[in-house]
Amino acid sequence: MIQTATEKIKPRRVRLWTYDEMTAKLPETNQPIELWDGELIMGASPTLEHQTSVLQLGKKMDSFVRDNKLGIVFVAPIDVVLSDTRVVQPDIVFVSNEKKKILAKVIRGVPDLVVEIISTGSWRRDTIDKRALYQQFGVQEYWIVDPDAATVEVLTLTDGAFELLGRFKKSQTARSELLKGFKIRVDEILE
Repeated sequence: MIQTATEKIKPRRVRLWTYDEMTAKLPETNQPIELWDGELIMGASPTLEHQTSVLQLGKKMDSFVRDNKLGIVFVAPIDVVLSDTRVVQPDIVFVSNEKKKILAKVIRGVPDLVVEIISTGSWRRDTIDKRALYQQFGVQEYWIVDPDAATVEVLTLTDGAFELLGRFKKSQTARSELLKGFKIRVDEILE
């Protein structure tokens, strides 16, 4: 169909959701789905490399947290409801004992620590958009695992802004400021 100059072009209308509407109307799925200012953001399933990194770091972090009775660790997919229209599914989430009240059927509130492992096409979202989001909502520590660069960046919240604790490379050991004593070799995460 050819459009003439006198015809108005109608912009495509995007359906905006709240978290409660989304969960009431959409079926449960393991497919990554996030809510960004009410808009559904869907991604492809993670790769084997991505899932291996999640498993390696998640197991080690979970063991440390359990051994020290610090709280609880979750791995994706788990909804983190920051607001009615902002819902993310970080790869790994730590919630301290002090914040356990945010745990329900999902996480409704701000976790203490989140980890994102960059996948094909998610670099900007993980390093810029989510970094700003987690900073805005007050996440205390943010780990960004970049398999292509073979690095782990650990950011800590200081006076409302993320500061780089360290950018750890293969053969180095990444460490947490929040989870005192927790450390892991980057090689273990990026096997």
